Amino acid sequence: MRKAIQNSSLISPLLSVAPMIDWTDRHCRYFHRQLSPNALVYTEMITTGAILHGDLDKLLGFSECEHPIALQLGGSEPADLAKSAKIGEDWGYNEINLNCGCPSERVQKGSFGACLMREPDLVADCIKAMQDAISIPVTVKCRIGIDDSEDYPFLETFVEKISATNCNKFIIHARKAWLKGLSPKENREIPPLRYDIAAQIKKTHPNLTIILNGGINSLDQIDTILNEFDGIMIGREAYQNPWFLAQMDHKLFGTPLPDPFEIVAKMGGYISERQKNAAMPIHSTTRHMLGLFSGLRGAKKWRQTLGGEAHAATSAQSLFDTALQQLQMHYHNT
Repeated sequence: MRKAIQNSSLISPLLSVAPMIDWTDRHCRYFHRQLSPNALVYTEMITTGAILHGDLDKLLGFSECEHPIALQLGGSEPADLAKSAKIGEDWGYNEINLNCGCPSERVQKGSFGACLMREPDLVADCIKAMQDAISIPVTVKCRIGIDDSEDYPFLETFVEKISATNCNKFIIHARKAWLKGLSPKENREIPPLRYDIAAQIKKTHPNLTIILNGGINSLDQIDTILNEFDGIMIGREAYQNPWFLAQMDHKLFGTPLPDPFEIVAKMGGYISERQKNAAMPIHSTTRHMLGLFSGLRGAKKWRQTLGGEAHAATSAQSLFDTALQQLQMHYHNT
């Protein structure tokens, strides 16, 4: 357990990587940090029940280089959320975020996630309980609406009641969530994007920090988005095309683009170091790196080697050497 090493108020709102279940674990976040020195990274959603009764090192452990880092919580009981937020602060997280956007049936059965948007008073109680327990920021990630809600009026009511607690940062996934009839994957693709609804929240509440999430996959979108919002959260594009994350950091902060081959070398060292202390399967980290060379000739060979041989590999470095050799051979022969 450790105390936060950074002033949370200094976190830039410009760029963040979305919390993604089964994806943004500590190995993924370490990899993303090599690509982007400045993005705020988020954990997967972790339920209060898991934190209050589970293995905290496995659930909450992270590398110091991952700062700035936010813990996303799933839950709807103010007391449990307050206890979990305090644990998160004690572990060194820079921000606590409440999930009010996940539409999965499992989450709905726990009465949290996107269905919480129907209960803004309860969400406000949850936020207040966490604020009273910790000194780091408490933020909310939500959708623009759920089911047949009236889009802007529905979202406006939700934001007004939550912001009355002095919660001043909202990450808005600019799609409605359908709680019945669509899978979580379909909920990320089928409901239309409505940036205009999220933008109206910022116009109505200029004092709030409003981060846009959903469908952002091109550098050409950035300037237009930042004319209306305080920042951008990217999700699947950062995962499937990690180089986009590096390009975003370069565009927004002026940082030099990293060398992807140096990143591979760092990841090899990271895996080797962690294997000294735990029986960590190599593929638990390499699975996040499949898209590193997307767009380059030879990228398919890189993916095939990493994806096909990681489970049986005994050395990350030899695996990377083989994958890079395949990539470079294909690159020079085409």
